[in-house]
Amino acid sequence: MELIDQKAKKIMEECKAKAKEAGLSVKGETLEYILTNQNMIELSPKRMIPTLYDYWVHDVEVIRDKWVYGAYPHNPYETCINTRPGISFYNDNNPDWLNCMIFYHVLGHLDFFQNNIFFRNTWNDDFCGEALADKRLINRIREELGAEKRWVDYVIEFARGADNLVGFYAELEEADRVASGQVFGLFSEKANFYFGEFLKQRYNDKNVELKFSYDEVNRYNRCLKQYGEKNGEMCFFEDIDFKSKFPEFPNVFKKRQEKRDERKKSKDILQYLMDHSEFINKDENKWMKDVIGVVRRTSLYFQPQIRTKIANEGWASVWHERLFMADERMRGHEIDFASVNAGILVDRRLGLNPYILGKRLFEFIEELAKKGKLSYDYQLIKNMDTRKRFDQKRGDAYGTTAMLKARENFDDFMLINFLSDDDFQDFVIKYDLFIAGQRFNKDKMVIEVYIKSRDGKKYRKILNDSLYHSPYIVINHDKAEEDEIYLDHVYEGRSLYTRYIPPVLTGLAYLAGKTVKLETTEFAKDRREEWELLMNPEYEQKYQKHRVLYTCREKNFRREVLSYGSKEEH
Repeated sequence: MELIDQKAKKIMEECKAKAKEAGLSVKGETLEYILTNQNMIELSPKRMIPTLYDYWVHDVEVIRDKWVYGAYPHNPYETCINTRPGISFYNDNNPDWLNCMIFYHVLGHLDFFQNNIFFRNTWNDDFCGEALADKRLINRIREELGAEKRWVDYVIEFARGADNLVGFYAELEEADRVASGQVFGLFSEKANFYFGEFLKQRYNDKNVELKFSYDEVNRYNRCLKQYGEKNGEMCFFEDIDFKSKFPEFPNVFKKRQEKRDERKKSKDILQYLMDHSEFINKDENKWMKDVIGVVRRTSLYFQPQIRTKIANEGWASVWHERLFMADERMRGHEIDFASVNAGILVDRRLGLNPYILGKRLFEFIEELAKKGKLSYDYQLIKNMDTRKRFDQKRGDAYGTTAMLKARENFDDFMLINFLSDDDFQDFVIKYDLFIAGQRFNKDKMVIEVYIKSRDGKKYRKILNDSLYHSPYIVINHDKAEEDEIYLDHVYEGRSLYTRYIPPVLTGLAYLAGKTVKLETTEFAKDRREEWELLMNPEYEQKYQKHRVLYTCREKNFRREVLSYGSKEEH
């Protein structure tokens, strides 16, 4: 692995300048490395993070990928890391024109990483540097444990079993709250609670008048002006008249903070274990806390990438095509470019390609904006001919701005569900999309694939069902008995993978040092209906919904049905 030469670096800096002229915002420097196919194979299990901690599963995946490569040789083109500075890797077999095209794709990724709000918590982080520090920490723990170092891998495995339950949105909400306060000059948390909730409740209970709230705002501003921001707020809440009128305020605010923090942690299983597990917090086991912290931080880093796969790849595909087609370096390589680009943006007959799906959604939003079709007036139009003729000619700049705003604020779910039902139906019709089905042909004795539907609502439902969605599992203190953790899976239309429940609960029970229970929802289906479904593709299979409780106590595992539900279509 080595840095690209100065000639290639100069070309890429020119590409970066053109990308910025087109509207992309890529901050800071970038690093580009040349890798061999073997390097790519060795880095792939670590998600292309060279400094990620070592783990035995990574080694197994490297061996597997080498076998696959030996049987089916192929050229992985590139990959990109969301870190500071942005890092990208290129295959040493790539010609210069291909690296130029790939760099435009990378610039699209970097622009997305640095501007999409779901990556807010990574905007100022050098993750490669942090990962290196974490790797050294885990290596040091292994050395200190000596012959018992295998337990490090056990703890990593147990923690990774629940590393999708890490409170990503709670972390994002906190970062957004801090950033909003810096931009808009909002009150501190204490003052915000006092004016926004505490006084409002007293007013609703008719303990204070509305005029009192205005007087308090004026008093707060006078204190800030006279004593400064920090001392002014302290003087405001330490005022004798205030303390005599609201002696309960400090305790109410403290309880509110504790309740908020507990609510956030109840969805963050790993953080809860680090804070409350007596087993982990024993002096001889505190190294486990460090290992779990590494797994949790790594998971938080990858969470936004998992949730923006379609949007991220679609955005990069939009710009690698537009920028490279306008670049003079493409001259003489038009056929090669068309071949490579078609492979990336292939429209599969079956299955979903995030590159082409995301690209089409962004470009469709841009097209709607250019014609003024994102307006309220247009959404009221139901006549198909009128909708087709509607065009306010807002211009290319307006369309690009709308697309940039979508890039800034959308994850995959929001990108797919942004369009109205009518607009999404137009999207399905424009790109000739359809839902495929299977049916049994009695005459030919084969299973046929056919076009089942072109309905936009059904197509969007399939897209939504295919998206990543971590289970909503909270720690329920009310149902928990003494010396146990009670995990409550809030059913949102998707059941858990039951095959993974026993090993995950076993690992959590070990880390918690106590009994772990999991309440979840499962479906039981009648096997006789499977033949009916095969013979009649329009048949809606029915399932019986059960509420089930899994218990892991001292390595003993038990499953019991709490309630039986009625049959329903699913």
